[in-house]
Amino acid sequence: MMMIQPLYVLNGPNLNLLGTREPEIYGYHTLADVQTACETRAATYGLSVVFHQSNHEGELIDWIHEARGQGSAVILNAAGLTHTSIALHDALKTLTIPAIEVHLSNPHRREAFRHLSHISTAAHGVIAGFGMKSYVLAVEAAADLIGATSA
Repeated sequence: MMMIQPLYVLNGPNLNLLGTREPEIYGYHTLADVQTACETRAATYGLSVVFHQSNHEGELIDWIHEARGQGSAVILNAAGLTHTSIALHDALKTLTIPAIEVHLSNPHRREAFRHLSHISTAAHGVIAGFGMKSYVLAVEAAADLIGATSA
């Protein structure tokens, strides 16, 4: 039986502060909770997860490049870089595997500057506004896109 390469779940700036930073917007779950939820859901499809967070754009780009050869899909919450990073957009455009943009909150219900995403045009789809469940839905979508079936 051939092993499917892992899902890469990548998280941008300030997401290391989940659970304490603006919980009225982002909730009380920590990034460790998000990781556990992703790994638990992925396991039902026989998938593993490579889970990273960085406050540095270049490190996120390096992980996207790594996923090109070692991953089956990328789930990216670029956080504030969503609205500013052409470099992340360009990195995602190099992928031949699916990329899913994910957000805990719904950016379109927030400040006007959050309505523009440079990630969306390079992503297969966007899931936003469901808190930690957004990530679980993204794992399910990625599994579907790569043809993984739940046990």
